[in-house]
Amino acid sequence: MKKRLAIVVIALVVVFGGIFGYKAFGNYMMHKALAHMPVPVISVSTSRVAEQEWHPEVTAVGSFAAIQGVEVTPQMGGAITAIHFHSGQYVKAGTLLLQIDNSNQLAQLANDEAQQRLAQINLRRTRELIATKAASQSQLDSAVATYQSAVATVKNDRATLAKLAIRAPFSGYLGVRQVDLGQYIIPGTAMVDLQSWDPLYVNFTVPQSDFARIHMDTPVQVEVDSYPGQHFSGKITALGSAINTATRQIDVQATVPNPKTILRPGMFGNVTVIEKRQEKVLTVPASAITYNTFGDFVYVVEKKAVNGKEGQVAIQRIVKTGTQRGSEVQILSGLQPGELVVTAGQIKLHEGSPVEIRDSGKS
Repeated sequence: MKKRLAIVVIALVVVFGGIFGYKAFGNYMMHKALAHMPVPVISVSTSRVAEQEWHPEVTAVGSFAAIQGVEVTPQMGGAITAIHFHSGQYVKAGTLLLQIDNSNQLAQLANDEAQQRLAQINLRRTRELIATKAASQSQLDSAVATYQSAVATVKNDRATLAKLAIRAPFSGYLGVRQVDLGQYIIPGTAMVDLQSWDPLYVNFTVPQSDFARIHMDTPVQVEVDSYPGQHFSGKITALGSAINTATRQIDVQATVPNPKTILRPGMFGNVTVIEKRQEKVLTVPASAITYNTFGDFVYVVEKKAVNGKEGQVAIQRIVKTGTQRGSEVQILSGLQPGELVVTAGQIKLHEGSPVEIRDSGKS
C-alpha cells in the first residue's frame, strides 16, 4: 500500500513538474523573443510650456444685495380699504400702494380746516381794528397765535392722512403681496417687499493677508450658477473700516450693473477681484496635468536614443500647480519655458516610454 502511494506521489510530481517546467520554458523563450523586438512607440499630442502675463486675482464667495430694499410696513394701524398694486409690479417712487381707512382723519381735517379759516378771518379783523386803534396789541398777539395753532393742526391732520396712504419710498420691483383687502393691520405689519435691481451690491469678505491687494475701483467679475459661462463685471466701491477680529476677514462691497435685471438680491456668486498689475507666469493646458495623491505630474518629451537611433521619450516630472483660468493651469515649479509636455495619450505612458508626436500646440 505504501509502495503504491509512493508511486502515485512520484507520478504526480513528475506530471506537475513537467507542466510548470514547460510553462517556465515558454515564458523564458517569450521574454527572449521580446527582448530582441523594438520597443513600441506611442503616439501622443503635445504642447509647449508658455510664458504669459496674467493679472493676479483674489477669489471669494459673495452675495448680491439691493442698493435699496425694504419691507413696506405701515406706521399706523387700521383696516385696508384699497390695494393699488399687483405682486411683481414695477413701481416708481411715490406710487400709491395701499390705503388704510382714513374716514375719521378726513372728518377731523375738515373740522380743523374750518377752524383755520375762522382763525384767519379773526386775525384779519384784528389787524384792521388795530390799524384804527380799536384793538390792543395783546388781542392781535392772541389772534396770531390762534391762527398759527390752527395751521399746525391742519398740517398734523394731513401728515396723519399721508401715513395712512402707503406709497413706494423709491422706484423698484414689488414682491408678493402679504395682506388682503379689509385686513386690519398694525404698525410693523409686513405688506410687500420692494427692491431695486439695477445696479446691485455684491458683498464678500477677503482674508487680511489679501487686504493689500484690494483697492477702491478695482475691477471684479462675478459668476452665478443660474447663468453658467456668463461673467458680470463691476468694481469695488466700499471697504470695511476694520478687520473682523474673530475671522480676520475684511468686508468688501462691489457694485455690479444689472441692466437686464436678470440678477436678484440674495443670489450668491463666485467673485474674482482682478488686480490692475500684471505678472509673468508659466502655463500649460489643463489636460497635461495628471493629478495624484502623491503629487501632480506631467510627461515631458525629451530626446533620447530609442531602438538604436535618435528618438523621443516621455519623462515623468513632478510639478506644483497654481490657479486655473479657462483651459490653462499656472505652473509654480517643475517646468521651464518652451519644454514640450504631453497633453493627450498619457494613459499609455510610463517612465521612459518612446513617443511619436502626432500634433503639437504652442510650438
